[in-house]
Amino acid sequence: MSKKLCVVGLGYIGLPTAVMFANHGLKVHGMDVNEKAVNMIANKQLHIEENGLEERLITAIDSGNLTVSTKVEKADVFIIAVPSPINADKTANLEYVRSATKSIVPFVEKGNLVILESTVPPRTVEDIMIPVLKETGLELGTELYISHSPERVIPGRVFVELVQNDRIVGGINEESSRLTVELYRTFVEGTIHVTDATTAEMVKVIENTYRDVNIAFANELAKISEKIGVNVWEAIKLANYHPRVNIHLPGPGVGGHCIAVDPWFMVELQPDLAKMIHLARTTNDSMPEYTANKAKRILDAKGIQHPRVAAFGLAFKANIDDMRESPSMEVLHHMKELKLDLSAYDPHIKENKFEQQTQSLEEAVSHSDLIVVLTEHQQFKDLNPASFADKMRTKLVLDTKNCLDRKLWESAGFEVFTLGDSKNN
Repeated sequence: MSKKLCVVGLGYIGLPTAVMFANHGLKVHGMDVNEKAVNMIANKQLHIEENGLEERLITAIDSGNLTVSTKVEKADVFIIAVPSPINADKTANLEYVRSATKSIVPFVEKGNLVILESTVPPRTVEDIMIPVLKETGLELGTELYISHSPERVIPGRVFVELVQNDRIVGGINEESSRLTVELYRTFVEGTIHVTDATTAEMVKVIENTYRDVNIAFANELAKISEKIGVNVWEAIKLANYHPRVNIHLPGPGVGGHCIAVDPWFMVELQPDLAKMIHLARTTNDSMPEYTANKAKRILDAKGIQHPRVAAFGLAFKANIDDMRESPSMEVLHHMKELKLDLSAYDPHIKENKFEQQTQSLEEAVSHSDLIVVLTEHQQFKDLNPASFADKMRTKLVLDTKNCLDRKLWESAGFEVFTLGDSKNN
């Protein structure tokens, strides 16, 4: 395939996608409005963290197949991979999608294909993109082809899942879908399922909403378990041995650019019908405050005056640097409201994103009374608590992810509490 691609948006999805196509022999131009990010990429440096990305980026640029700038260039295929966040009132912010679509209009020519990869509310292609693309003067479906093919990957495994996962392609007509399938067959080994654009949009939102509802169920079980004297982690583990049960795990909240955002698209579209979805979202959004209050109860039960808390983990997910919609920040916010003295540490976050953040674990735990583990980074699982126990004023730890070796921490003198057990509920 000799097509040239222009990828608009070089973030957590756009950059790996551009690199993948470039390393499979296609000419790719990546565009982003973030000049700092573009300059770093051009110099083969990463502005995001993803396993295997650095070496693949170097290969793509050195081959001459990948170029980047802050300007759109002419291409045969335009892939839009920009953020689709929510506003403060939980409504969808589609300005990035609209702006990205407008940016390609002067460069689009007859026979081009435009693909939206961003996760968006159903009807975004119909209601946002198509009106803008009509400004090209081209007849849609015969002179200009349009599809939605949402990414279905998780941070940390992007390159594996880009290849192995099934993919959904929804074109505005049969030819749009055919051209899109042909393109992604460049590297996709999974099955490519074809539907229409609006159904494809709906599918991606359904996938993330399912997970959000499942997590809300787990969080509700955690709260109930604390009241009735059950360890929810053991109960869920045993329940999941049933062949038709797959309960997700509780935690201090839900983060990321998808699960914490996409269900609100459904609530906005049909507020009178999306009752369960709305309840799940509010349940998960309540967990940071619940976690902060649990930490406060643990400290109060010990009678500690002017307690100091060390928060471990700012990223929303293990072993990455992605802080989008991270519940850790909300937990810290609620802890500050409870007048707790705070420090925070995350080995993956190299720039300080929080006023009391430190780049040293030892500094974070110094004179602290309680460690609260908010992200299950492998570094935290591998810690030897005996190596820093003497720096703590009081040896308490609240494990919100059930990821620590309890016996190891207890042998180092720590009293271990877990979200979802009845101890100091």
